Amino acid sequence: MIELGVVVLVLGALWLGFALLGAVFKLLFGLIGGLFGLLGAALGLLFGGVALMVAVPVVMFALLPLWLPVLLVVALAWAIARAASHRPAAAPVAAR
Repeated sequence: MIELGVVVLVLGALWLGFALLGAVFKLLFGLIGGLFGLLGAALGLLFGGVALMVAVPVVMFALLPLWLPVLLVVALAWAIARAASHRPAAAPVAAR
């Protein structure tokens, strides 16, 4: 019975040791993977920003014929509202 207890104790100690070693590896690889993930996200933001800086003007010029009538109507409405909101000039005061 003592031998069985020793065998169980040794196997349990080995089991716990290897479980601890596995947890350390899992933590280490998780941290390394997180660093690679952050690096990938930063590079994705960089290249995505550059791609947007190239693509947005092209898209805007491509959509210009579609938006031009809308822009003209908005500009006309703005000009009318601006002209209507100006106060008339004050009448000059007659000198005595």
